[in-house]
Amino acid sequence: MSIQELGGTNATVAALVQQVAAMAASLEQLEREPIPLSELTLGLQCGGSDAASAITANPTLGVASDLLVAAGGRVVLGETPEIFGAEQLLRQRAVTPDIARRIDETIAWWLDYAARNGVVLDNNPSTGNREGGITTIWEKSLGAFLKGGSSPLQDVGQLCRTGRRAWLDVHGYTGIRPGVGHRDGGRRRERARVHDGSRLGVRLAPGPPCLKISSTTQLYERMSGDIDFDAGSATTRTLQLERGAELFDAIVRMASGEPTKSEGLGFGAEEIAPWKVGAVL
Repeated sequence: MSIQELGGTNATVAALVQQVAAMAASLEQLEREPIPLSELTLGLQCGGSDAASAITANPTLGVASDLLVAAGGRVVLGETPEIFGAEQLLRQRAVTPDIARRIDETIAWWLDYAARNGVVLDNNPSTGNREGGITTIWEKSLGAFLKGGSSPLQDVGQLCRTGRRAWLDVHGYTGIRPGVGHRDGGRRRERARVHDGSRLGVRLAPGPPCLKISSTTQLYERMSGDIDFDAGSATTRTLQLERGAELFDAIVRMASGEPTKSEGLGFGAEEIAPWKVGAVL
């Protein structure tokens, strides 16, 4: 619609309201219907890490990720600066030499980007990360990498639309990364976040729901009104497999319409963070 053609702001708003009302009426005729898990895309990201993340939450989410891939779904691992130091492990999972080459090219770009802006990629761990026991980006990355499970890596790039397991080349800035990165289109997409207590939910703009996972039971008990899943007990591989299966079920329920804690609190529709000046890692 054009303001110039409709006679100004008020006339345009009135026309839009009328059009939305007509659309709303048509939605009443829609009915829910089942779709296969192969239509589900899961975006993975850290919402803040601590020393326990690599022991409990990240490998538990990795199990859930592998179960979704085995069911025909799609898993997208994001946050390139938080893979730095673990890229050789991703390279080992690349299904083709071209994918492996693109991993190396992506890391090289980020190293150059950081250098041009007078920073280094190892300055990424936040104050909360360091207080939680993480001292370098390599420690964080070796844990963050586990979120993606063990499935072969089939795509790399800023728009990942092929393959069941992909690496989305986006930054790790908490305030804006999900809206800009993990909503790149394609199939139905949900998000799972391993985190250390951040209150942010879907963030930046309304979009796919976000399921939050705690790395310790103590954190979950302190923020049970905000965190959806407690992975604190998953300290052995057997427990990670058990809790990972439970997390997979929780993800399917979320995709089927069960509200997350963030949705229940109304987080996401009005959250926004300004873009940082300089390098955004």
